[in-house]
Amino acid sequence: MWLSAAAAAVAVLGSTGPRSAARGGEPVDVDVCVYGATPAGIIAAVTAAREGASVAVVEPTRWIGGMVTGGLTSSDIGRPDTIGGYTREFFVRAAARYEGKHLWYAEPHANLETFRTMLAEAKVRVATGARLAGVDRQGARITGFSTLDGTKYAARMFVDATYEGDLMARAGVKYRVGREARSEYDEPLAGYHPMPIRPRSPETMASVCSCLGDTGPHYIHGTPLEIPAYDDAGRPLFGVRRHDAAPGSADGLTQSYNFRVVVTQRDDLKVPFPKPKHYDPARYELLLRLVRAYPVVRFGRLVHLGQVANGKFDLNAQGLCSTDYAGGNFDYPDGDYAARDRIWQDHVDYVQGYLWFLGHDERVPVALREETNSWGLCRDEFVDNDFWPYALYVREGRRMIGEAVMTQRDCQLEVIKPDTVGMGSFVLDSHIVERIVDSRGNVIDEGSFVDAPTRPYQIGYRSLTPKAGECENLLVPVCLSASHIAYCSLRMEPVYMALGQASGLAATLASKAGVPVQRVDVADLQRRLREQKCVLNLPGLEKMTLARDLPGIVADDADAQLAGAWQASGFGAPIQGSAQHDMNEGKGAKTAKFVIPVPAAGKYEARFAYVPGSNRARRTPITVQSADGETTTYVDERAPPPVDSRFISLGVFRFEPGKPAVITVSNAETDGYVSIDAAQLIRRD
Repeated sequence: MWLSAAAAAVAVLGSTGPRSAARGGEPVDVDVCVYGATPAGIIAAVTAAREGASVAVVEPTRWIGGMVTGGLTSSDIGRPDTIGGYTREFFVRAAARYEGKHLWYAEPHANLETFRTMLAEAKVRVATGARLAGVDRQGARITGFSTLDGTKYAARMFVDATYEGDLMARAGVKYRVGREARSEYDEPLAGYHPMPIRPRSPETMASVCSCLGDTGPHYIHGTPLEIPAYDDAGRPLFGVRRHDAAPGSADGLTQSYNFRVVVTQRDDLKVPFPKPKHYDPARYELLLRLVRAYPVVRFGRLVHLGQVANGKFDLNAQGLCSTDYAGGNFDYPDGDYAARDRIWQDHVDYVQGYLWFLGHDERVPVALREETNSWGLCRDEFVDNDFWPYALYVREGRRMIGEAVMTQRDCQLEVIKPDTVGMGSFVLDSHIVERIVDSRGNVIDEGSFVDAPTRPYQIGYRSLTPKAGECENLLVPVCLSASHIAYCSLRMEPVYMALGQASGLAATLASKAGVPVQRVDVADLQRRLREQKCVLNLPGLEKMTLARDLPGIVADDADAQLAGAWQASGFGAPIQGSAQHDMNEGKGAKTAKFVIPVPAAGKYEARFAYVPGSNRARRTPITVQSADGETTTYVDERAPPPVDSRFISLGVFRFEPGKPAVITVSNAETDGYVSIDAAQLIRRD
């Protein structure tokens, strides 16, 4: 949904978390004021200050650094060559204490110290524990805002770098909370999205995550088996709700939140997981049913453990029932302070209770309890917060509807932007939105999807600016203008930081030139960003092969009718940047059917494109249905296609109008991964 300026003014908005004492103080008047000392906000402030602007950063919680200092230290970076500028400078400086090791993966306290140093060097004024109270405007400009402690902040230019978009909302800028319909931006992944049950073997569930040494998938997605959704009284289990909607329909729901808990097995650092203030073992009945179904499941399959420096790990969610608190955040993005505080504490209780349950409930197998208790919090992290992470992981709050809206196509196909000010490259990664009951009475995930690949893509400056008539002196690098699907990739901290640098520089340029942010000289902005070693482009970015540029009639894998679960992949150089494979699972149960309309009667060559590899199937059955019947060909996907290095010929067939060509790929009796990329018809008579 979107809120108008009038509706936004009604809500009491702000960030949350433990508060510092109210201070009050003399009015602050600066060139650039940044609301939100997230990594993006800090980089924006440092950038503006290095350009000679007077700068203040106002943070609503007690701590600066957002997720990067507050728990998320196994950074999701995508392609490292898309990260430059002051963002890379930060990560290099944080890793310097490790003699160049652990780039991207420094400890939380090291990240905090680095941010503090950069702010001090730039002489940026910082206020913490300062929640937003009100915003003052004159026409289309923000003149200042006040915080609940009574302090007033005035500036020529403003940056909203919060995860929630509070300054943006209070300033009357239009925004959205939740998911667009699939039809709104023609996004295949958009809207209500139930996940199928994807069976997992006991052997898979007994292995640990790849970062700890196994060769399995990095994450496990979705539901691994049928688990009844109801208790003995016929009520849905905790965290499960009855909800049915049309696939692809819009709603006001967002990805689930959690805490990124920093853990260790080092005896000299380990602090036992705490029992939460409000503990209810009934919350974990679904977890118990999962554990009983897989009695040898490992701790590293119930959570994801991403290694960081000095024997520490960033614990995140994975799988059906983990630390993601599905449904617990629905009221957060537009919630008032009381609601957000309640949701914050509820997430603390849920995640702490999850770990406590695994370590202490006698119904949990002894081996799993012992393994859980071999881990603990780190006594040298978050020492002023009982060793618990500072930041609630707000994966998605509000999203601005600005001058330009980033969509799924902008991350996969239309990746070139003439006003580029930064780059992204991470997969489209949506965590579970809700846990629902399927038609058979079992629990399934809704809203998550198997990581869909992107190409490295450019992010345009117009995605950081509100529409001109709404506000002319505000930039928004975190809650930027994007659809839910595009935001699934954009929401990575290095991307936020890069956009923070662009915002800080643009704010100073607009201030000095006396122009609205929408009228900043983008060419000059880009030149200055390149001088600051930002990455705005990659060589060869424009060379991706698009289906529309190929001869004949081409159906991409995204257009195929799929039976069974297929995994998207950007490996190799697939057409349109993505292909799919069968995960080498469910042999005989998966097909991909390409249905291609035939414009005129005649003979056509049928072709098939796949991504070759040494682990591919050597005899992939492909059936062509033509006017003369069905013909099956077996393709060795380990060998590169001989035709144009993309397609292999399946033969020449007669087709008639009104009867589409049907090319069906099966994984029956195959001995490796079955890859699908595209199908093609070329006229041959």
